[in-house]
Amino acid sequence: MQLSRSARIALRVAAGLGFAVIYVPLLLVLVNSLNPDRSASWPPPGLTLHWWSVAKDNSGAREALWVSVKAGLGATAIALVLGTLIAFAVARYRFFGRDAISFVVVLPIALPGIVTGIALNSAFSTVLEPLGVGLGLFTVVVGHATFCIVVVFNNVVARLRRTSGTYEEAAMDLGAHTFRAFVDVTFPLVRSALFAGGLLAFALSFDEIVVTTFTAGPGVQTLPLWIFDNMTRPQQAPVVNVVAAVLVLFSVIPIYIAQRMSADTATSSRV
Repeated sequence: MQLSRSARIALRVAAGLGFAVIYVPLLLVLVNSLNPDRSASWPPPGLTLHWWSVAKDNSGAREALWVSVKAGLGATAIALVLGTLIAFAVARYRFFGRDAISFVVVLPIALPGIVTGIALNSAFSTVLEPLGVGLGLFTVVVGHATFCIVVVFNNVVARLRRTSGTYEEAAMDLGAHTFRAFVDVTFPLVRSALFAGGLLAFALSFDEIVVTTFTAGPGVQTLPLWIFDNMTRPQQAPVVNVVAAVLVLFSVIPIYIAQRMSADTATSSRV
């Protein structure tokens, strides 16, 4: 389809405005983290790494970072196992209710986070509290896993649908049992999809705040919750900017790696 010159210019301007709305605020956070003025005056009178060293020595921020890492790793591990198993069931087998299962698995990421959070809080209070298990890191991990499973499932099921099942059948015809066929044939084919899905799942978990608010106990504070609690405190504003910049980097890096892996895999599959 050929577009006129005016149409191309209009599309470029619209795209530029869209990217500006998304990325200029993130850039401002990064610049403010280097601003020597505690009140974040604009334009900044200079640049400094002083607040980065203050943030590094902040015990609350360090503890919140470690909690976010543990929650992200736990949710990612659960998502990799359950998402992969469901993807294999949906992509490799035909059974009654297969489409319904696909819909149910994908639904949590489409629901508003506050709805998911309230539902999980109610479920944990009803089921776990009578057993003596209160809200804490475990419930945060389970809550994050509900939507992290979706990205792993989508990545793996898309790869399996592009990969013929005859490879596994040929391996089994040559004498390999099911586990051996998976290790030698299937896993190498889906390995990059698993890695990309795991990175995306970790990134989603790491910066989640709505579901975390309803599933974290009084003593559990992730990095997004720490930022939310401290952003209204004037003395903490520069440190919050630094922590927010770190949070952006922790979220962007795995997403970028996953996107590059998906693009490289798609290119090699076409070749």
